[in-house]
Amino acid sequence: MSLQGKRIILGVSGSIAAYKSAHLTRLLVKEGAEVQIIMSTSALDFITPLTLSTLSKRPVYHQFQKDETGEWNNHVELGLWADLFLVAPMSANTLGKFANGICDNLLTATYLSARCPVMLAPAMDLDMYQHPSVRKNLETVQSFGNHLLDAESGELASGLSGKGRMMEPEHIVEQVKRFFTSKLDFQGKKVLITLGPTQEAIDPVRYISNHSSGKMGMALAEQLKEQGAEVYVVAGPIHISVDKSKFHWLDVMSAQEMFDASAEIHPKMDVVIFAAAVADYGPAEVAPEKIKKSEDTMQIRLKKNIDIALTLGNQKHPNQLHVGFALETENESAHAKAKLAKKNFDMIVLNSMKEKGAGFRGDTNKVHIFTKNGKQVESSLMQKSEIASMILDEIKKMSSWTEA
Repeated sequence: MSLQGKRIILGVSGSIAAYKSAHLTRLLVKEGAEVQIIMSTSALDFITPLTLSTLSKRPVYHQFQKDETGEWNNHVELGLWADLFLVAPMSANTLGKFANGICDNLLTATYLSARCPVMLAPAMDLDMYQHPSVRKNLETVQSFGNHLLDAESGELASGLSGKGRMMEPEHIVEQVKRFFTSKLDFQGKKVLITLGPTQEAIDPVRYISNHSSGKMGMALAEQLKEQGAEVYVVAGPIHISVDKSKFHWLDVMSAQEMFDASAEIHPKMDVVIFAAAVADYGPAEVAPEKIKKSEDTMQIRLKKNIDIALTLGNQKHPNQLHVGFALETENESAHAKAKLAKKNFDMIVLNSMKEKGAGFRGDTNKVHIFTKNGKQVESSLMQKSEIASMILDEIKKMSSWTEA
């Protein structure tokens, strides 16, 4: 699907990533979109209006007054004209203004007048992106219903490496195309997602856990919500920015707590996605006080935790779909297929720790999907949001409510 005839306002704010807005404009126009660019004043220091006007084939606006005649650029009309308001890059400064309703330039005035959906692609340095004030502002703009195109990880202009790079233009265009083609295929459906790690206490200050970030599960939860589902999330301890108000959200710590919460919800679900990395074992006994250092070695006796997916798989009713995840380091396909059968999954998503850029913590993933009817699908290395879309497409193909 192209973007033929779609009207997009592209906001460009003052970030070194503004140079990418030229490539983004070219890609959007190539897809058939009408692109109207509005720049913040500080963006003029990074890229010229002439460059963007040439690529968009439209005049670029950056001030209220058009020219010496005194005619003004009507921000209200601009806000009503667009099918989508996309800001890429979004600086910390513009983010703060959007979050707090500060209106001191044409870009912010048009944002406050826009009635169309809004997508925001932040770009800033590593420490800025992690600052509590920025995280709070990101949560605030999402709570308004805006769509966040989360920053990607990589080399930054400061020389640091980490999260803060504006999502690459090609990825943004894919997100925009998906937005315009998305259907409410999960309208009226109840979906449970478990995500994140679990923590199994050793004593009051120590625990056994793993490196799961919960990003894959959150990507699925966000897209399910956009497609009309009523989403229930049972989350282990995660440290990513989340607007929990959009979901039926339950925070848990241990495998037993995750099972108890999931088991209560499970009977009324249409789809259950077991994306959490649940600890297989936990301490047989939890010390009531902090264990003091004494001997050179220490032994901790472990007991097997309840297998959430297996237990609920045995309780699955005929109209439910269960989707599991597997992370393997050897004989990946064989182990995944064994879990598919053993745990009564309809589908299992296999991650391999041997694939560079896949697995825990990162923003990308590469997966193999196996279904109970023998179908196999393999992805390339993609953003986890794109992997989530692929997984949901396969769920829809297996479901009875979309067969017509």
